[in-house]
Amino acid sequence: MLNVVLFEPEIPQNTGNIMRTCVATGAKLHLIKPLGFSLDEKSVRRSGANYIDDCDYTVYENFDDFLEKNKNGKFYFLTRYGKRPHTSFDYSNKDENIYLVFGKESTGIPKEILKNHLDTCLRIPMSDKVRALNLSNCVAIMVYEVLRQQDYPNLLREETFKGADYLER
Repeated sequence: MLNVVLFEPEIPQNTGNIMRTCVATGAKLHLIKPLGFSLDEKSVRRSGANYIDDCDYTVYENFDDFLEKNKNGKFYFLTRYGKRPHTSFDYSNKDENIYLVFGKESTGIPKEILKNHLDTCLRIPMSDKVRALNLSNCVAIMVYEVLRQQDYPNLLREETFKGADYLER
């Protein structure tokens, strides 16, 4: 199972977009408090459109609470301080719980957490012109890299709303 973990997210629009990505890909979302917003705020609902009700998510009091309830699996920590690119890891085992951990928009994942997981700290390569990409973009990049390596299990490969032959008609 693919899991997206947001450590103390601050911007409701990012979380709404991430909820939509999780629904689109079948990923479970884990939200670690404190949250910088209320989950019923209009901005979260607007970003997630009508998909929030279909999002499988759990809220945790803190990182220790999250770890206590999620012991089995492989944890990857996205940080600009990671030494290896996100594509250098093997996410292909469909039977393994994979947790992609993302930090809060302003400061990322605390060093105290990262230093215990140096072998699974990763970064998305980018130029020196920006400090970091938008959180919801990073989540989408990472989720689709994992799914690409797993050959997109349980995801549609054809358009179903207008039909697979829409362009030919």
